Order: sequence, then structure tokens, then C-alpha cells
Amino acid sequence: MLTVDYDRLGLKPGQHLLDLGCGFGRHAFEAIRRGAHVTACDMAIPELVDTKNTFAAMAEAGEFSPDKIRTATIAGDATKLPFDDNTFDRIIASEVLEHIPRDIDALHELTRVLKPGGVIAATVPTFLPERICWMINSDYHAPAAVGGHVRIYTRDELRAKMVGAGLRPTDAHNTHGLHSPYWWIKCAVGIENNDHPLVKKYHDLLVWEITDQPKVLQLAGKILDPVIGKSTVIYAEKPATLADAIKRDEATRAA
Repeated sequence: MLTVDYDRLGLKPGQHLLDLGCGFGRHAFEAIRRGAHVTACDMAIPELVDTKNTFAAMAEAGEFSPDKIRTATIAGDATKLPFDDNTFDRIIASEVLEHIPRDIDALHELTRVLKPGGVIAATVPTFLPERICWMINSDYHAPAAVGGHVRIYTRDELRAKMVGAGLRPTDAHNTHGLHSPYWWIKCAVGIENNDHPLVKKYHDLLVWEITDQPKVLQLAGKILDPVIGKSTVIYAEKPATLADAIKRDEATRAA
């Protein structure tokens, strides 16, 4: 299940993509299938090991050629990325920034390692669905000390922070509208209560959505995404020229 729209990201074969906070690699795998060189970066070693093993399995299955497409898994801190300036053509930071107390530092680092003219897609939980989860059950976002959510973004706040880091937001949308009610139910019955009948039934619905993509659920998703989409995605470009930098500064003053 992808959160980022790769057409809006503009990912092309041969480009270098950083998947920051890759988790178990869902966005990284899709990028490989589209012919990109991929670096998967996370602080969680078990997830990186699993992602690396999946890269190997994909290569063995013939989904890509390691001679033509390069992959890497690297442990790293978003506020101190272990990469040179202007390294990546595209960056995905999906459901990461809400976990980072120093999110502005992370955004500056992402801007630093993005090439001029490159594009980043940053996704965070959408304000209203996230606020409802926090109101129903404080266990949902967990203490920051153990990796929980430390803030709820409005779209304008995230845009402003991206502009302040030197990026120029270009597009945005919400997605996963069918998933918000699932988390509201989980918060209501207990985050760890996966055996509750409502949780199990709704989980089966989401599995059906992902595996079979029935038209009725695709339509429901299109209707619900703008209203209660679980995730907000903002795409932004790193200015490539002096003229672009001037536009960015004007946007900063206007924000």
C-alpha cells in the first residue's frame, strides 16, 4: 500500500531515490520496480535487515538486475544524514516527521542531500483524523521517548516548515481515507485489541481493498480521501536556479 503518488513525485528510471524512514520498504520496492537506484534509510535495524533481504529476493526473482539498479540499506538519523550534499534526485519521507522532535533540522538535512531541481514527498498523518485518534486514546501516539508521535501537523504548518528549509511546495493531497475509521475503532476498543470483532471485520475490508482493489472501495476512497484521508502528502522542489531561489524567498516572506 503506497502513500506517495509516484507520478506526482516524477520518479524516472536511473534516478537516485532516498526512502527515509523506510520501515519495511514498501516505497523503496516500488521505486526499484520503476527503475530507480534506491537507498533505504532508517534507525530501526530489524526493518533495515528485512528490507535488505527483500531487495535480495527481488533480484533473485528477476524483478531487477543488481548490475543495472543499485540498492543500499543504511542506518541513519534524519537530523544528521550520512550523505553528501546534492546526492538524491528524489526523496520520500513517509510518516517520519511526526516522530522527530527536531523536525526542522530533519527538513534542512533532507534539503541538503536533495539535488537542485529534485523533488521530495513528505507524508504525515492528516490533522483531523489524527486529532480524533489522540482524543480517543492516548496510547495511540505513545510517548515520544519510545518513538511515538510528537506533534500533529496542519498542512499549512508543514508547508511553511518546508519553505523555511529551502523547499518550494508544488502539490499536495490526502490519501487512505478508508483507513481513518479503522484507527478510530482501534483507539476505541484498545490499540492492542486486534481480536475485537469490529477490528477484524474492518481489517478484512482493508485487505480486500489492497489485494483486489474492488471498484466500490476505490470509489469510496476517492470520496473519503479529501475529507478524512489518514495521510497528507506534500511534494516540494529544491530550487535549481537563482530565479527559483528568489521565488522561494518571496514564498517565505508571504508564509
